[in-house]
Amino acid sequence: MSLYYQVAVNFPKSDSTLTYKSEEEFLIGDMVSVPLGRRKSQGIVLGVAPSEKLDDLDTNIVKAIEEKIPNSFRLSHIELELYKWMSKYYHFSLGKLIFDSLPKVMKRPKKVEIVNGENKEIPHELNETQKPVHAQIQKSLNQGFSQHYTHGVTGSGKSLIYLKLIKEVLASGKSAQFLLPEINLTPQFVNMFKEYLGHKVFSYHSGVTPSEKYHIWKELKENKEPVLVMGVRSSIFLPIENLGIVVVDEEHDGSFKQSDRCPYNGRDVAIKKAQLNSCPVILGSATPTMENYYQFSHDEGKRHYYSLKERVSGHFPKLELFDTRNRFTESDPAWPFLDETIEAMEEKLSQGEQVLVFINKLGFSNYVQCRACGHQFVNENCGCQNNLRYFRKKNLLKCSHCDFKMPMPTECPECGGITLMNKGFGTEKVQDVLRSVFPKYTTDRFDRDEITNLKQLNDKLNRFHNKEIDILVGTQMLAKGHNFERVNLVVMLGIDSMLNYADFRSTERTYQLALQVSGRAGRFAKDSKVIIQTMNPEHNLFKYIQDHSFDGFYQEEVNLRKICFCPPFSRIAMIYFSSRFRERVIDAISNVARNIQKISFENFPEVRILGPTPMSIEKKANQFTWAIMLKSDNVNQLHTLLSTFEDNYKPISSVSYKIDVDPVNVL
Repeated sequence: MSLYYQVAVNFPKSDSTLTYKSEEEFLIGDMVSVPLGRRKSQGIVLGVAPSEKLDDLDTNIVKAIEEKIPNSFRLSHIELELYKWMSKYYHFSLGKLIFDSLPKVMKRPKKVEIVNGENKEIPHELNETQKPVHAQIQKSLNQGFSQHYTHGVTGSGKSLIYLKLIKEVLASGKSAQFLLPEINLTPQFVNMFKEYLGHKVFSYHSGVTPSEKYHIWKELKENKEPVLVMGVRSSIFLPIENLGIVVVDEEHDGSFKQSDRCPYNGRDVAIKKAQLNSCPVILGSATPTMENYYQFSHDEGKRHYYSLKERVSGHFPKLELFDTRNRFTESDPAWPFLDETIEAMEEKLSQGEQVLVFINKLGFSNYVQCRACGHQFVNENCGCQNNLRYFRKKNLLKCSHCDFKMPMPTECPECGGITLMNKGFGTEKVQDVLRSVFPKYTTDRFDRDEITNLKQLNDKLNRFHNKEIDILVGTQMLAKGHNFERVNLVVMLGIDSMLNYADFRSTERTYQLALQVSGRAGRFAKDSKVIIQTMNPEHNLFKYIQDHSFDGFYQEEVNLRKICFCPPFSRIAMIYFSSRFRERVIDAISNVARNIQKISFENFPEVRILGPTPMSIEKKANQFTWAIMLKSDNVNQLHTLLSTFEDNYKPISSVSYKIDVDPVNVL
């Protein structure tokens, strides 16, 4: 007698759950091979098909499950529930989501070195500010699901609170999960957990090979002992039995949001995972997102908010704003540095200290231009407005928006001129200038162009901690929670371009980044400062940073959000349409916008429709993209309208669409 199963198939359509039959019995969560059209695909068994499904089905044409995939895992009930929630919330194919998240099945996976904790006593005691925070969260352990937010200034000792709570959870026989935003924070946390925990520590990030990832999954599936799993956003999918706590550090960081495939936010998935596992979740940051700060400070019944306003050691750095208006030209030898910035760096370096220099752009120059005819080198696949950035070390011109690159030409393709000018600056240029200005000191770079794997990252950090590097020039990687003992001066360049970005979150992001970068200074000393070179020193943002006034910044920003009906006062979803043919995109999205407007007016009046409009960079990688924005404070109406669109949309040749719920970037 045949059994009929619902199987989530690895297929991009949002409704990817199909019915299959088998003479063999399968369990929920089994990974199986199934026929899909003329090819073979993978699937996850969701359960026996309900009788009402079979009533409308011609069972004679139902295809059979071929086999259980050898060496594969079985997903637990909680794992499946998490994937189902994500599929529904982010409007993404369940089967494709699951198989995008799972490691590739291997017969003989390469073993990965798993850290065994040394279980040393934690030498630091909690101070009077930390104790009540720890005590309140500690009371919630083993009490089911609860949400906690530790809003602590940089250097306030949030990590010590996390460490003590995780150690207590592991001692009680339960496991813990720790999420961090990027690979570059991994080494310091691995070292901390290795030293003070008495259990295995699994580390999961982009530096782990596919074979090692499979081995980690296999180990965790077979593991019965309490463990700590730490890693970047994708580690949220790792199978952890008997989970007792989930911690999300630097929850504000945009890298928790995935941009390709299913555009989920690892922080929000972590909250749902904690809920499904009936355990507390802790979010932490010195610069909370507006949404989380608003929710946690206005909903103390369900959410618990804690403020840590003092540093454990050291002092807050003094902020100095240097006005760059009409001060120099690109021909100045020290450009883009002002004389007083160079003098401040010289003073700190001569005292045996180290300096961090932040610039949010990679490469040597922003663009290259012919001196004779003015021709600029651009990527035609991304539209004529996108200049190619010059990377001198590799002698390449690269696009910032796609994978296009080309060798740096020796002459202008328009007029044959051989004098090509570099305009603007990035980390390479800044490093070059500082090596010239400070020849007796060692200047190095800390960015994703210079650092491509965990070994290089560890080597660079070790060299800086050992004072083999005096000046470290870097991008946002510098802002991520590092403890640098000898850094009492941070210099920030190029902050104005971030403030002028066309996104309602641009001021919030700039504030977060400026505060996080400046937080690297003065952690172990009284006399420290941050220098920001800007053409807009009157901006309120800098006043709030100088006054350490998060409340002031928050009040101003939240009032603007209320006026424009942006989060936290609404939820946003984007529908993107893309094609190589601009006319087809415009036709498709215009028709959809008209239909959605009509449906919304008649059935979902609390959803506002904006657009269609082209993206700020309309053409990327030879694809034109336009978007429709949906806003609402009624989450149910928003999601039902998205589902209605999906159910009724008829695909158009060479035009694709993508839904992004709670986007981090809107245009």
